[in-house]
Amino acid sequence: MPSLRDAVLAIATPSATDSTLDEATATITVATTATLRMVVTIIGGILLTVALRFLVHRMTYRLVAATEPLARFGRASAGSASVSLGGAAVDRRKQRAETLNSVLDSAVVAGVGLVVLVMVLGQLGWNLAPLLASAGVLGLAIGFGSQSLIKDVLSGLFMMIEDQYGVGDLVDIGTTSGTVEGIGLRVTRLRDTNGTLWYCRNGEILRVGNQSQGWSRAVVEVRVEAAAPLDRTYELLRTTAATLTMDEPWSGLVIGEPSVAFVADLAAAGAQLQVTLKTHSGQQGAVASELRRRIRATLDEAGIALAG
Repeated sequence: MPSLRDAVLAIATPSATDSTLDEATATITVATTATLRMVVTIIGGILLTVALRFLVHRMTYRLVAATEPLARFGRASAGSASVSLGGAAVDRRKQRAETLNSVLDSAVVAGVGLVVLVMVLGQLGWNLAPLLASAGVLGLAIGFGSQSLIKDVLSGLFMMIEDQYGVGDLVDIGTTSGTVEGIGLRVTRLRDTNGTLWYCRNGEILRVGNQSQGWSRAVVEVRVEAAAPLDRTYELLRTTAATLTMDEPWSGLVIGEPSVAFVADLAAAGAQLQVTLKTHSGQQGAVASELRRRIRATLDEAGIALAG
């Protein structure tokens, strides 16, 4: 029979089984706490990503709307204070905003995902110092090696925000000119008059001349022989241009009244006059071609010969 002393010692002293249970409980508690921390970190990262994407979308649409050139919507061409937001302009704004949103969304997801991954690895007990040092050196090397790429991307990003040109615009970028067929963050695709498709890096585009924003100008130069009556020629050119502005469909392409001026080039071979018509953006070529045809027919009918 065990004595009373043995019974008291058995109650006061923990057994090996109890110690094992306590260690198992502590291990489970630590594992559960670490798992909860990782879950909370991941959920927090997801919520932060959603919030940042929401803010990015709102800021992008506001920024695109704030930097929209008023001339594109007709203020400069119509000469009025009201701005008409046409369907094409709204679609173009939507395309720009969607492009910027896709790029910024990717940056937000990549940035938050990287931070969450580092935090989770730290909670798992990984030594992150060597990993972060290696990542810093690798990032520095990649940054030096991809300077031109970063320059192209940043130039394309600001070009989209500022709406310097869009798909369908007729532009002159210095090295070539033509119609824009595609815009990316790194490359702009341009089709010239010969049908050649040019791929132009955004970082190499130093200047842009856009012939499709706001309004354009059709200019026709006419050189007549020295013996031609200048006053009569002047009136014929003015009347021909004014008639074009009233005929359909040209009346819808022309803005305001035409102007005729003598060019400061008086030579023995003849005199040169210049007819100018203000047109809607992108219509100057068609208007100038029709104006040349009418001027030639009018001068031939009047017996006024063009200088050779």
